[in-house]
Amino acid sequence: MSTSLAIAKRELFAYFSTPLAYVFIVIFLALAGATTFFFGGFFQRGQADLQAFFSFHPWLYLFLIPAVGMRLWAEERKSGTIELLMTLPVSTTQAVAGKFIAAWIFAGIALALTFPIWITVNYLGSPDNGVIIAGYVASFLMAGAFLAIGSFVSALTRNQVIAFVITAAVCFIFMMSGLEPVQSAFRGLDNAFIVDLVASLSFLTNFDAITRGVFDLRDFVYMASVIGVFLFANVVIVDLKKGS
Repeated sequence: MSTSLAIAKRELFAYFSTPLAYVFIVIFLALAGATTFFFGGFFQRGQADLQAFFSFHPWLYLFLIPAVGMRLWAEERKSGTIELLMTLPVSTTQAVAGKFIAAWIFAGIALALTFPIWITVNYLGSPDNGVIIAGYVASFLMAGAFLAIGSFVSALTRNQVIAFVITAAVCFIFMMSGLEPVQSAFRGLDNAFIVDLVASLSFLTNFDAITRGVFDLRDFVYMASVIGVFLFANVVIVDLKKGS
């Protein structure tokens, strides 16, 4: 674990050594504010909660998180530094975990910088802060799930643009799986198990449940499972591709 943390520290410093980190954070904060106050009608709703804030996070992450994840391995493969990395006394699992942790911490920093909206809603009313904390936890877990998918896809290609597009497409499929247009297509199979299975794979369904304060262990297990499965697949792909 110490090796993974050392890699994560190196990667995190690399983020902030370029303008990319600051541009991402500024764009995320600007879009989060715009969607909350203009599209979400934060003041017009007249309710002391952050539903208008959290409801747009899946859509923000759909475009912003793939931009973070696309460089994790595609850049290493394109520049050839993946061979150098693998010659160090570091296992593939440690390297994958380290890069993922760094990207997840970076996303967490961007999310944490939205704290003024939390202060604002507490100033204006008396919100249920437990629900708000649950919303932040759900948002952080969903960012991790998107990053795990992005890291896996990034390991498949040398092209960052391709990694971005495929990651966004895969995340979009996961998000839409719980909505009615997709559900109606599977209902034609006349198999309730398949319909329920597809619905359970939706990011939106699991995320919305947590942000409403419904603490169902299955929602947290789902997010953790997505992260675990795609990181495992990431390790397998890196092992296969590191010599190519």
